Amino acid sequence: MANDNINNRNILISGASIAGPALAYWLNQYGFNVTIVEKSPELRKGGYRIDIRGAATEVASRMGILNKVKELNTAMRGSSFIHANGKRYANLKDPNLFGMRQSTDIEIMRGELSGILYAETNDQTEYIFDDSITDITQTDELVTVTFKNGGQRDFDLVVAADGLRSNVRTLAFDKENINVDHLGYYVSIFTTPNFFDLDHWELSYPGLDKTVNVYSTGNNQEAKAFFMFAAPEANYDHRDIAQQKQMVIDQFKNEGSAISRILNAIHDTPDFYFDSISQVKTDSLSNGRVVLLGDAGYCPSPASGQGSSLALVGAYVLAGELAAAGDYQIAFKTYESQMRWFVKANQKLGATVLKEMVAKSKTQLWLQTTMMSILLKLPGKERILRGFMKEMQLAVDEAANAIELRDYARYHLQAIKSDHF
Repeated sequence: MANDNINNRNILISGASIAGPALAYWLNQYGFNVTIVEKSPELRKGGYRIDIRGAATEVASRMGILNKVKELNTAMRGSSFIHANGKRYANLKDPNLFGMRQSTDIEIMRGELSGILYAETNDQTEYIFDDSITDITQTDELVTVTFKNGGQRDFDLVVAADGLRSNVRTLAFDKENINVDHLGYYVSIFTTPNFFDLDHWELSYPGLDKTVNVYSTGNNQEAKAFFMFAAPEANYDHRDIAQQKQMVIDQFKNEGSAISRILNAIHDTPDFYFDSISQVKTDSLSNGRVVLLGDAGYCPSPASGQGSSLALVGAYVLAGELAAAGDYQIAFKTYESQMRWFVKANQKLGATVLKEMVAKSKTQLWLQTTMMSILLKLPGKERILRGFMKEMQLAVDEAANAIELRDYARYHLQAIKSDHF
């Protein structure tokens, strides 16, 4: 039996990546009934590596999953900078330096974290795969949802945790209240053969208005490739994979033999991803009984390295406020006020990091590659680099900890007592 002090107990979440299952975990602890609908036919295991930092590390600890996350960390040993022909010109054996990670921060593959969260929730959560929401109708008492595969169901609340291109946000929010701000870049991520025999190692190629990164978290047959390039906002079909692949090919086809070799794998990759580097900014995180969570409500852009951390923290706060307030209207307002500065700080970080990531001129590119080649051959290079990056590291740490987490533990105890008595 659920906690009778909690109103609006039946909650539908759209999206089964990070934010959705994280929210389900906490809602289950507080006695809610949770359903997650996911458009993919199964849990998506792919994706790039992500960082868990600052407040998000504390959330993972409170969830009891921190040790599992640590066990599945990428365990990268270092990185090399390469020319377009694949020749390495600088090596660094401290993988945390350019990732600006502290000793308590953790790098993990997105799919690994998603798997942990699914395992923690699937016995108490109704998961509906290979389906999506096509219509949402709200009244003062409930939300009626129509599903793509047929049928309607009523829920007390609906949570959009379905990413930057949120379908639920489109259905439930006015367009004029949502801004998806293009930051001037596009990104593509996909699996490639491990052409360079990488073993917990990465290669980075800095180009003019673009960059390529390829790495492997083990000495195996596969690697992950990351392509980013500057371009104005383009009008393209988000469902046309062939068109998106061609956009990437057009940008990188003349970069050199090593880059072409990686790029050629784009044709047969099983997990191609492409999107703009954008931030989501809203007038409000809720509209009636529908609320936004994670990238759907406040995507900071991949450049921030904080998307998954925002998702974990947002899920913790939203669930805790729903349990604490009982009244969803109060909970939504408090959730938004709790998250406001945290979101603002990390979106500012995303824009700042992006300015430093990619060379904007031939002179800047030459300086970057030449200085890096010289610097990484000096004794004490790690100490020197930390000095250069100190200001940026402080900005990352400040953004990752720009929220004071409330302790919602007593509401968890209330739910347990209700179940037993």
